[in-house]
Parts: sequence; C-alpha cells; structure tokens
Amino acid sequence: MPAMGAVVALSAGLLTATVPAAHAASGATLPFTSVEAESATSTGTRIGPDYTQGTLASEASGRQAVRVTAGQRVEFTVPRAANAVNLAYSVPDGQSGSLDVYVNGTKISKTLAVTSKYSYIETSWIPGAKQHHFFDNARLLLGQNLQSGDKVAFQSTGTQVTVDVADFEQVDAAASQPAGSVSVTSKGADPSGNGDSTQAFRDAISAAQGGVVWIPPGDYKLTSSLSGVQNVTLQGAGSWYSVVHGSRFIDQSSSSGGVHIKDFAVIGEVTERVDSNPDNFVNGSLGPNSSVSGMWLQHLKVGLWLMGNNDNLVVENNRILDTTADGLNLNGNARGVRVRNNFLRNQGDDSLAMWSLYSADTNSSFENNTISQPNLANGIAIYGGTDIAVKNNLVSDTNALGSGIAISNQKFLDPFSPLAGTITVDGNTLVRAGAMNPNWNHPMGALRVDSYDSAINADVSITDTTVTDSPYSAFEFVSGGGQGYPVRNVTLDGATVRNTGTVVVQAEAQGAATFRNVTATSVGAAGIYNCPYPASSGTFTLTDGGGNSGWSSTWSDCSTWPQPGQGNPDPDPNRNLAKGRPATATGSQDVYTPGKAVDGDAGSYWESTNNAFPQSWTVDLGSSYVVRRLVLKLPPSTAWGARTQTITVLGSTDGSNYSTVVGSSGYRFDPATGNTATVALPSSTNLRYLRLSVSANTGWPAGQFSEVEAYPTS
Repeated sequence: MPAMGAVVALSAGLLTATVPAAHAASGATLPFTSVEAESATSTGTRIGPDYTQGTLASEASGRQAVRVTAGQRVEFTVPRAANAVNLAYSVPDGQSGSLDVYVNGTKISKTLAVTSKYSYIETSWIPGAKQHHFFDNARLLLGQNLQSGDKVAFQSTGTQVTVDVADFEQVDAAASQPAGSVSVTSKGADPSGNGDSTQAFRDAISAAQGGVVWIPPGDYKLTSSLSGVQNVTLQGAGSWYSVVHGSRFIDQSSSSGGVHIKDFAVIGEVTERVDSNPDNFVNGSLGPNSSVSGMWLQHLKVGLWLMGNNDNLVVENNRILDTTADGLNLNGNARGVRVRNNFLRNQGDDSLAMWSLYSADTNSSFENNTISQPNLANGIAIYGGTDIAVKNNLVSDTNALGSGIAISNQKFLDPFSPLAGTITVDGNTLVRAGAMNPNWNHPMGALRVDSYDSAINADVSITDTTVTDSPYSAFEFVSGGGQGYPVRNVTLDGATVRNTGTVVVQAEAQGAATFRNVTATSVGAAGIYNCPYPASSGTFTLTDGGGNSGWSSTWSDCSTWPQPGQGNPDPDPNRNLAKGRPATATGSQDVYTPGKAVDGDAGSYWESTNNAFPQSWTVDLGSSYVVRRLVLKLPPSTAWGARTQTITVLGSTDGSNYSTVVGSSGYRFDPATGNTATVALPSSTNLRYLRLSVSANTGWPAGQFSEVEAYPTS
C-alpha cells in the first residue's frame, strides 16, 4: 500500500501535521503557530460547532470560537517563542472597538483595534450566496519576547468580540537596506503614512531599473496603482515593518518580466466586493521569470489576479488574508507557475484558483499551501487547464458553495480550455471540508471532480489523500451543471477517510473511477451514494483495485439525501423486525419449536415445556433497534379458546445482560378478536435481543405464541 497523506491532529487546539514515511507533509511551513480560542482559558461563551451557511460559527476555524463582552477575556498559552500575535476575530456589523492585551497577567500599553469595517460582505449576484465574511484579522508587535508557556490574554473593553484563533510568531528584526538600492524615501515617500507616496514609488522604480527599490520601515500611502513595472526588485524590511496602504498596487496588462516583490505588506481598504474594480495587489502580468515572496496581503479584493504572460512565476512564503474574493487566480495562459508554501485565510471566493479562460493554464502547480476558512467557494479550484498539479496542501473549514479541492470543467465564460493531459492531486489533507450547496440543495464533497460544462477526459490521478471530519462526503463525482456529462479516467489511490458525515463516495455523474487502498472509519451514513443525475444519463462504475476497507455499503434510496450520521434509510419502517430471525427458548413441547413464532405463519406455533413455569422465548433481531410495539398472536382458529397469558418483556443489546422493558402483566387472547395482543413499549426502548418470559397461562400449562412481531413504529 502506498504511503498515506499527512494526518492532521488537533491537540490542545494546535493544528499540526504529522509526516508519514516517504511523503511530504501537507501544508506550508509557517513562521507562526496557531492556537484556537476554544482551547484557551476564557470567561466568555463558546459558540459552535455549526456548519450552517450564514452563521458566525460556520466561518470560524474549527467551526468554534469564543464570544466575550465587557470585562470578559480569552487567555492563550503561548506555544512557542514569540514577540508578535495576529488575532482572527469578529465584531457585530457596524461596530468597532478595542481589546486590552495582558501578558502574564500584566496589562501592556498597547491595545488591539477591532472593527467590522472589512466584514459582512453581500454578493447578491452570486446564486446561493448569503451575507458572509464575518471575521477579520488584526496584528500586534508585543514589544517583548515571550517563551512557550507564557500567557497572553485579550479582554473586551466594551465591544462584543468573537475571538477565533491567535497566531503567535517570533518576528525577526527589520532588515537593512541593500547596498546600491534606491530607497523610496529618497524620492520623497512619506513613511508616516500621511502624505501620498505614489509618485515617489514610481520614481524609485524608474531609477532602479535592473536593481532594487528599497521600502524602509514605515507606512506608505498609495492612492493609485503602479504600472510599467519590469526588470526590478521591490523589497521591504519585512512584512511587519514596511507597510504599503492602498487597494491597488500593480495594475498592468504586460511586462517584460524579471519583477521580484518581497518582504513588505500591502494592506488595502476594500470593504465590499466590486468585480469590475481591479482592487488587487497584482492585477494582470508581472512578466516571465518573476517572483512574489514574504508578502503580507490583506483587505484587498484579490491578492493576485494574474493574466497575460506570467511564465515561470513563483509565488511563495506569503500570507493572504481577508480578501473579499480570491486569494490568487491564474486567469488563463499561466505556464510553469509555482504557487507554494503560502498561508491563506478568510477568502470570499476560491482561495487558490486556476481558470483557463482565453488560453489554458499549463504545467502549473499549487504545492504545500495552508488554506483556512474560504467562506464562499473552494479552498483550491482548478477550472480547466493542461498538466496541472495540486500537491501536499492543507485545506480546512470550507463554507458554502465550496469543496476543499475542486477539479472542474466549469467554464463561467468562453473561450475556455477544459481539463487535459494529466491532473495530479497528490498528498493533500482536507479537514472539515465540503459544504451544503444551496443551489443544488445537496452537499459538496471534500474533494470534488466536476464535469460541469463538459465531459472530463483528462487523466485525473488522486493519490495519498487524507480527509478528516468532512461534514458530508469525502469524494464527489458530479456534473454540476445538471447536464449529465461524464467523469472519466479517474484513479484514486491511497486515501484515509476519518469521520465523514455522510458517505465516502458521492457519485452523481455517469462515468467511472478506480479505487485502491482507500480506508475509511466512522462513516456517517453509508460507504457509497451512487445516483447519477439526470437518472437517464448513465451509470457510474466504481472499480475496486484492492486494498479498500470500511466503505463497502451503498445508500439504498436515491430519492433522498443522506444526512450526517443518519445511516442508511430503513427500507420499510413498518416491517416486522422479528420475522425470520433466529429464536431460542428455555424449552419446547414436541414439534412446537421456537422458530414457529417467527416463521410468518399464524397457524404454526411455539409451545414451551408443559407444567414448568416460568418459561422464556428469545429472538435475535440482528442489530439494535428502537422497538415501539409488539404484536403477540395465537392461531386464529376458534378451536383455541380464549385465555390470558402473564408475560414480562425483557431486552438486551448484547445477549447477556437483560433488563425489564415492560413488567409482568396479563394479556388476553380471544379468537373473537383475532387471538392477538398488542404490547406498547417505552419510547426509549433500544434492543437487539427480545425476550418474553411467560409465568402463567389460563388456557394451557405452557407459554404459547404463533407469531411474535416487533415493530419500530408505535
């Protein structure tokens, strides 16, 4: 069996990746460690878990958070050496305020400002969208060095604040100016953030062609975008020190390339999503052989919306937070692009996307990225393209309209280049990924392969995947446009699925896939939902390549959707649970054996050993059931005189330990009324083994039943 993907463990609120042998860890190598508020000490109120679209907890990391009001606090135990913290939080719409900060019980002079300004986004033109994007992030240099085990508390000064997660980081000292570089301050840039530094940046870029533009520590206001950027490096002293304030940094349709942007922050003022506005860090092209690294990008519409020639671009080691739309989108014509080791949180659309519009994205990859809380789409989406790779990423807590990873032929616009060549999806870990799609009114899987607008004919290789705590299914195969296009040529080799809410495989399209070494535990409803839509479109064939376990059962009713933890629907909720089941007794008379009472024939019967009360009769229902009603019968023939039997009803789940369900009582059997007696059971009755103990019979010195019927309905 091949090595499995990284296993995600939640231990003391820390999200860590455990590396299996012979396989890279999933996710980015990050300079910080995150601690969940729900694992901290708090005087506030925990909210969640909740997966319902539009609720605050559904957008939280781990689907839980802690709400504090005036005087209440959340106190974190610092997990590592740190001198800085970033806090993800939410405040009610229209409100702002601050949090007091305490270190080891002592209030420090700095406070952390909190605001709803960048939250509560409406996108009514997107079908199925509700108000979303409830959380935001705020960061603070603490002014002192902390060690593992120290305490940092955040206390409300009056505003209600919902605290989600804290990122603790040891920030290096500010870097020094490189020799020979051109500082933006030498061209008149204002590091106080008061003056407009746009022209100073332009002048520095012009003066530094072939060299480095230096952005010293400070805050710089840009009121319009930069263009004509090529053959230059833009470098800051570090993303905690050099901060550009502006919603549009570079906007250009072409460049000769050689652009390298690194080690500063761009923090925008985008408070709503307007798709016609280029409110992006980069909009368009950086040109071939360029790079973006060490950046902090926040409060923009999109981090990087890349069009034109970006051949061999490398985007690595960046943080992209709180964008109202995508984190990064390769919008066609991307060749040899590598997006790796980035951290993305709280995107209002796909966190990372390739969209092969106008020309195919080719030979490009998303590798070793950590993605958390995209709140209106997918963690990673591949819309068309040729020879694409998605490898070793960690995606958690997707919300409405999204999967952890989507491999799709949804085109949105034309001309579009569908999936082609080999699509490699390897070593990814998906945690609490997948969501209810309000447009389809059924769920989207943690990993989705979607022939939305055309058949999938590329070779799709999905290997070494870990899916943990998906609220719905692990792997979905669907034609999301409702046209029934086939999903073909899919191989899924090596997967570990733990605690999936409904099914392991959700097959809703015609086509085929081969599964090897896919193991599942704690499956919520059934192993497989195989119901292609439209019903007449064809079948989906699952080929067992060996090594699979824990998901062999199939959901039996294509007219209903399995709900989390539901289990397969009862094929006949009114059926007699006892019919045909194995029966035993303390004794039998002649040929009147215990099985006669469950053979479906009211004319045959069990009779106990005579003159030996009490006697008992027991049936094994095969599984534990909620049993609400018993119907006890004797042969209907008038040759049987009326009689009363004194019966105690007992039940057991293990066949060894029995408890009384209904105490001893007399039940009248009269041929004039069908010779039957009904026993109502308490609503809490759950049993596998049903036992009837007979202590008296006014018509014969033995226990007698022609049928014992057990029903789950009252």
